[in-house]
Amino acid sequence: MGKMRKSALLLLALMMCWTMVSCSGNTGTSSNGTADDTILNANLKKADASQMKLSPDEPAWKLDTTPITFDWYINFDWFTGKWGGNAVSDYITKKTGVSLNFIVPAGDAGEKLNTMMSARSLPDFITLGWYEDSVQKMINGDMVLPLNELAEQYDPYFFKVADSEKLNWYTQADGNVYSYPNASSSPADYQKYGKLFTSNQTFVVRKDMYEALGKPDMSTPEGFLGALKAAKEKFPEVDGQPLIPIGMHEFTETGNYSLESYLQNFLAIPQQKNGKLYDRRSDPTYLKWLKVFRQANEDGLMPTDVYIDEKRLEKDEKIAQGRYFAMLYQWSDFTEINQALYQKDPNKVYIAIDGPANDAHDAPTLAGNGVSGWTVTLISKNVKDKKRAIAFLSYLLSEEGNKDLYLGEKGVTYDTIDGKDQFLPEVMQLLNTNRQAFDSKYGGSYRYWMLMDTNMNLAWMTGMDAEPSKQITDWTRGKTISMSEFENLDPDPTTKEGIAQGKNTRLWAETLPKLLMSKSDAEFDRLFAEFMKITTEDPEYGAIVASRQAAYERNVQKLQSSLNP
Repeated sequence: MGKMRKSALLLLALMMCWTMVSCSGNTGTSSNGTADDTILNANLKKADASQMKLSPDEPAWKLDTTPITFDWYINFDWFTGKWGGNAVSDYITKKTGVSLNFIVPAGDAGEKLNTMMSARSLPDFITLGWYEDSVQKMINGDMVLPLNELAEQYDPYFFKVADSEKLNWYTQADGNVYSYPNASSSPADYQKYGKLFTSNQTFVVRKDMYEALGKPDMSTPEGFLGALKAAKEKFPEVDGQPLIPIGMHEFTETGNYSLESYLQNFLAIPQQKNGKLYDRRSDPTYLKWLKVFRQANEDGLMPTDVYIDEKRLEKDEKIAQGRYFAMLYQWSDFTEINQALYQKDPNKVYIAIDGPANDAHDAPTLAGNGVSGWTVTLISKNVKDKKRAIAFLSYLLSEEGNKDLYLGEKGVTYDTIDGKDQFLPEVMQLLNTNRQAFDSKYGGSYRYWMLMDTNMNLAWMTGMDAEPSKQITDWTRGKTISMSEFENLDPDPTTKEGIAQGKNTRLWAETLPKLLMSKSDAEFDRLFAEFMKITTEDPEYGAIVASRQAAYERNVQKLQSSLNP
């Protein structure tokens, strides 16, 4: 009865509105009443939407496409994406009514996010690395909304398009899911797409310099150091600036990717032995190679700015100048730069080669996308419109949304060519020759990566194997494995074990550069022994080990159940 009464009143109101429009003449309108028609159509549209029943088979975003702007925080200072002004974002706004205002930290990302959390002033959407403590802090602090509850109330279509394995993976102890990942691959995805998967973890060298040195074998300690020394001697300067023999990721308060997981994966150091987690930091082969980097530092092959100003933007500038001879680095971070270098001179690009290896020369075990993905996106409790927010999230992670984000609008940026949906030739040409211009004009192909499904997107990547990226990605194929069972092992950062783990991580981050800057291998050994002594004598050490082991075993069980439902 209530619903019938509500519908009747709504119909009456619309009839009155129509009468007023009909009788009002042309006051405030053009002679054909276009403005009035627009208002009426908008009212009718809203009325129709309010009467439509939510369906698990129909996207809720279609119920309301009136203009709305969401604030979206991206926790990476290097992100420069803007919404609007390119084909993809304009098309999505025209289609859904949603515009985005991206907020990016100007300085320290952690400080910016902590400030917003402390003030409980989080914007509508938040995207950050799944591995960051802030994710759990936002959940525990009741600052973000359960996606499953939003979906149940406003958009059951979410459950149709969201990957059940990813939802299961991110389900919290309270039974709710607060975040959804991008670039995520489950065990089932590895069974389906595994041979196509690539890794971002690479060892690259500047092609012309490497070939001029006779393509030395850099997989052994002697060959590695010898090549760095030879490069410095033969190419002391690059366009008037000193050559940097070896580059890597920046040192942060938690460590250095290049000298931890990247190096350990190149050395194929196991993460578990006989079902028990293994502390890779104490592995003899790993320590042997850390001493190689220590020697490189002593020999003047690692300038001091490696330790102090290797932020992403500074590093990008040096890569663009071609100042690095070699890098143990994430190749996707400099794809656009490498493409620009290739356009100027194909011989002055960075190519992937075999890097540090263990004594048995086992193939690297490089990390591919795990089920945790790369980043996660959450919806804040402050969100201005819950219904539109979850509906837009569902759209973005769906096949329709991913296709729109990647390819754009059919007939404008892509079409069906030779039976496959792919970029138009002129669009593809720009993508393969000038990524910056492509982003500005079209905005497709992962420009907006927050909810990208890299497995789904494989269907639309025809023609995407252009050089110089092809050589690097091809090198990683066959060496890329899933490491999902080792993700999310650290205890909750708000617990005593989590606090102790965070303290130990920071201690390691302080110790690592000291190891590299030590005067001798003996001093290296002493510093490392001190670190391990402090670590193992911590009262919470046993609890940390037990917590991580339990998390690992839960992960294994989750992954096995997903493969054998």
